[in-house]
Amino acid sequence: MPTITITTPELAPPARRAVTVRLTRWLTARGVTPSHVVIRFVTEPPGSLYAGAMPVEALPAAPDDRSIHHAGVVCQIGAERDEAFRDALAAEIGDALRVGAGTAFFHLDMRPAARSHVYVAVDGRLRRADRLGAAEETKEPAA
Repeated sequence: MPTITITTPELAPPARRAVTVRLTRWLTARGVTPSHVVIRFVTEPPGSLYAGAMPVEALPAAPDDRSIHHAGVVCQIGAERDEAFRDALAAEIGDALRVGAGTAFFHLDMRPAARSHVYVAVDGRLRRADRLGAAEETKEPAA
């Protein structure tokens, strides 16, 4: 169950939806069940993120109307995913968020997670992801 937490200045709902659809499609094309993709958006209040003792809002950015000014992302994915998968996912996330020449700050943290450390609610009961039914396990490789 890949879980991606995206922290940015306020993003309009259509922009959030576009990022969510793009990342879900990308992961689905690599064997993840769409309903297992979790994407959370957090709005970064001004003055709450600092880099080099400077609030990121004060960091200069290249004049570029297309690029996001700043963002932080934490991506939890299956521990068995290889470097090529992580690199490709990082690039896809950056592209989806419009990281470019005008971006003053971008930080993406890949956090491998064992399926045995992930719990999901199934019919109102918590179950470990590694103990889901055999049918579930054969449909999806670990996130």
